[in-house]
Amino acid sequence: MLRAATRGSALARWQTAHIAELLSRAADVEPLLVTTAGDRHAETPISAIGGKGVFVKEVQAAVLDGRADLAVHSAKDLPAVTPEGLTLAAVPRRADPRDVLVGCGLSDLPEGGLVATGSARRRVQLRELRPDLRFAELRGNIATRLAKAADFDAVVMAKAALDRLGEHPPVVDVLGCDAMVPQVGQGALAVECRADDDRVGALLAAIQDPITRREVDAERSFLATLGGDCTLPAGAHAHVRGDTLVMRAVLADSPDGRCHTVVGEGNDGEALGQDLARQLLDLVAR
Repeated sequence: MLRAATRGSALARWQTAHIAELLSRAADVEPLLVTTAGDRHAETPISAIGGKGVFVKEVQAAVLDGRADLAVHSAKDLPAVTPEGLTLAAVPRRADPRDVLVGCGLSDLPEGGLVATGSARRRVQLRELRPDLRFAELRGNIATRLAKAADFDAVVMAKAALDRLGEHPPVVDVLGCDAMVPQVGQGALAVECRADDDRVGALLAAIQDPITRREVDAERSFLATLGGDCTLPAGAHAHVRGDTLVMRAVLADSPDGRCHTVVGEGNDGEALGQDLARQLLDLVAR
C-alpha cells in the first residue's frame, strides 16, 4: 500500500486516481488529502499569497515527513526547483496542453468583452489577440469557475481539466498553442517521492512517459532560467518532432505589457529551455 498526498479538489482526486490506476499492477494506492495555502485562500490572487508553491508545499511536506510515500501534482503547479529531499520521479503521458475559452469564442466576443482569468500569462496573450478585451480576476476549482462563467463574457480554463472531469460546457473555443502558449507543464501530471526511496522511485519510473518527460523537463528548464513561477507572464510549450524538441515560449514586459515570442529546437531540452529564456529576457531588457 502506497500513500499518495494530494489536494482535495475533484480534479486532484481524479489525478491521484489516475496515478493509482497506472500503478495498480504493482501496488495499491491510498490518497492522503492535504489542504494547501492556495485552497485556504481560494478568493485571493495567487500572486498575493506566494505564487506557484501555494498549491504544492503542504503536499510535498507530507512526503518529506513520512505521512505519504508520493505526491501527485499538476505539473503546471510545481515551482521550477524541486525541494531538497524530493525527486520528480515520474511524468506520465501528457493530456491536451491547450487553453480554452468557455462561454464564448474568441472571434465572437463583443467589443470590450469581459474575460475572467487569474493568470497573467493568459491575460497578456489574449490582449495581444484582442486589445479591446477587459479582464476580471477569477480563481477557484473547476466547478466554481464553471458556475461563475455566466457572470462574464468568457472564462479561460485548461482543456485537460475539463476533459478529465468530463465537463462539456455548451460553448468551448480551443486556443491553439501557437496563439496561446500554455503554462509550463500544462496538461501533464508530476509525481514526486523521497529522493532516497528507491523502492517507490522504481515503481514510479515504470509509469513515466519518456516523451512527455523530455518535453516537461525542457519547459521547466525554461522556467528555472527565468527564475519565475506562475505569477510571471510567461509560458512555454515543447513537443517532440522526430528526435528533435521544438519549443515555443512567451514572456511579457509586465502583467499588462507587450508579449515577446521565440521558437527554437534542439536535442538537449535543458539547453533549449535555457536558451529561449535568455533570448526572451534580452528582448524584454531591450
